[in-house]
Amino acid sequence: MKALRRIGRMKTIRNSRLIANLRDAQTVYERHDGAGDSADLVVASYNIHKCVGTDGRFDPMRTAAVIDELGADIVAIQEADRRFGTRDGLLDLLHIEEKLGLTHVPVAAHATGHGWHGNALLYREGAVRDVQKLKLPGAEPRGAIVVDLEVKGGVLRVIAAHLGLLRHSRKRQIETLIAEVSECGTKPTLILGDLNEWRLGRRSSLTRLPASFGPSEALPSFPARYPVLALDRIFGTPESLVAKLEVHDSDLARIASDHRPIKAFIDMKPVARQAERDSEDRAA
Repeated sequence: MKALRRIGRMKTIRNSRLIANLRDAQTVYERHDGAGDSADLVVASYNIHKCVGTDGRFDPMRTAAVIDELGADIVAIQEADRRFGTRDGLLDLLHIEEKLGLTHVPVAAHATGHGWHGNALLYREGAVRDVQKLKLPGAEPRGAIVVDLEVKGGVLRVIAAHLGLLRHSRKRQIETLIAEVSECGTKPTLILGDLNEWRLGRRSSLTRLPASFGPSEALPSFPARYPVLALDRIFGTPESLVAKLEVHDSDLARIASDHRPIKAFIDMKPVARQAERDSEDRAA
């Protein structure tokens, strides 16, 4: 019994240190000074917790107000639908389109839903070139959506996902997403969403992502009132694609969901220049 108590104390100390390190983590990452100022797009990810805030109140208009605060061109939403029954959508998409200027990418399996396994995508400008729906392996029903958007500077592939709570499931789910990335060739690609991975370093399932993805900074976004865990992430390839990352903070964001949104500032110019060089090489 003494040995078990000693092991329990050791785990508590180790977990306390981890929480302390995460608590002290930064909430903004910038590749270089002024990186965000030169961005072509702002992309965000937000687990809206089915529009139920930390005060226990269901309020889709409050959720929409937080989405509006982000000022993003592309927003990946998690938990956009009811979990059981007919899985009806929970947002007022008409309000979001008319007042926020964001259009919903239709991915739901039925007319009343917003997302695929709760994953939805909103975009401000551009055109949808392709949409795929992925079933992710694991003990829980999980999924991801893969959307090719024609935006400033070219076509951007957006993979929006909500990974599982179990570690072994997340590993398999990441492998599924990596396979999807490998099929898109040189197309600039984002993986974003609530990836549910709180572990850092070698134990993290996210270390399985290809080295071309970056940055991999873990900015705490959960729980919303006092974030200590980096559950919500945005990765991009090529590495220069994500110029700046930040956790969105406002009075509304602290209460509208149990997660805070995260934002990435996307620089498509290096990608466009590389595409031009590749075209010139082929023509030579």
